[in-house]
Amino acid sequence: MRELDALLGSFVEEVYSSLPPEDKRRFSNLLDLPDPDIHAYLVGRHIPLDPGLVKLLDRIRVNRST
Repeated sequence: MRELDALLGSFVEEVYSSLPPEDKRRFSNLLDLPDPDIHAYLVGRHIPLDPGLVKLLDRIRVNRST
């Protein structure tokens, strides 16, 4: 999905390097998911069980709106 590529690419360029190691691991695990699952998480159709991933997704969303 081009939308995901743009959104996640922007996040990587602007934020990724400042993430703590556990969030870098979460982000890597997120990228291993199928695109429809990532999209569902980002638009809030599905909520992950990992509270740390929920916070990371919120940070990705905030980055999208700036």
